[in-house]
Amino acid sequence: MSGPEDEPGSGRVVGSVVHLGDTDDPRLADYTALTDVALRRRLEPAGGLYMAESTKVVRRALAAGHRPRSVLLAPRWLEDAADVVAAVRAAGADVLVAPEPLLASITGFHLHRGAIAAMHRPVLPAVADLLDAVGPPGPARGRRLLVLEDVVDHTNVGAAFRSAAALGAHAVLVSPRCADPLYRRSVRVSMGTVLQVPWTRLEPWPQGLEVLRERGYLVAALALSADAVPLDVLEARVLADPALSLALVLGTEGAGLGPGTLAATDVRVRIPMAGGVDSLNVAAAAAVAVHALRPR
Repeated sequence: MSGPEDEPGSGRVVGSVVHLGDTDDPRLADYTALTDVALRRRLEPAGGLYMAESTKVVRRALAAGHRPRSVLLAPRWLEDAADVVAAVRAAGADVLVAPEPLLASITGFHLHRGAIAAMHRPVLPAVADLLDAVGPPGPARGRRLLVLEDVVDHTNVGAAFRSAAALGAHAVLVSPRCADPLYRRSVRVSMGTVLQVPWTRLEPWPQGLEVLRERGYLVAALALSADAVPLDVLEARVLADPALSLALVLGTEGAGLGPGTLAATDVRVRIPMAGGVDSLNVAAAAAVAVHALRPR
């Protein structure tokens, strides 16, 4: 079969299982011929594509309601990932099946991950809509937002999202110049958590931080500035006031947060260091801060 088919009696279009044997097949173009930048532009203005690698990540993408364009896998995964195959076909997308030697020749695809899918990028929500979905701060338990300024390393962005998901942050906001959370490496490093944690871009920057304050968040910058208080001081404040909601702002390594960003925050916080080390990797710092300041 070569394309979507109608499910008898249902009126729905169901994707086909397509067996391929040639790397030149045009249906493989999404997986072999496009960079992350090109994927973003593909199918514009609808929003482009992103890659979900591994059956676990594909499942998270589908659970988040993201629409597949196709999924690519080896024959042995047709049974092992039967739920993924069924969900992709039900969405009207094709399941592309190719022998393992052919898959091994496709750059960046690792057979042990099971599947790789080309997914349509979702439309990012407006900041106000994301905050509405997160819910209002307090009164019983505060909310936690992680805010990333100009973090350009995709590994760090993915790792920060994974920490946000694992440690209970309610959403992530990224500055306009922050690396794209849906780039392949970000998605891979996050183990697909960029697909389950609500996120969007905060613009204008840093003026948009005022929106968080208006919504009742205390905006805290992790920085090495002279007026920064130790993390345990803010942790004690959280323990004393469970309804306190925080937006934790972290910047790129090296330059840190910009002066305008620091001026737009309510409090500056530092993680106490030992061993002659002045700071942590931004993803590690995010994990420490989100865990220490989690709602109790």
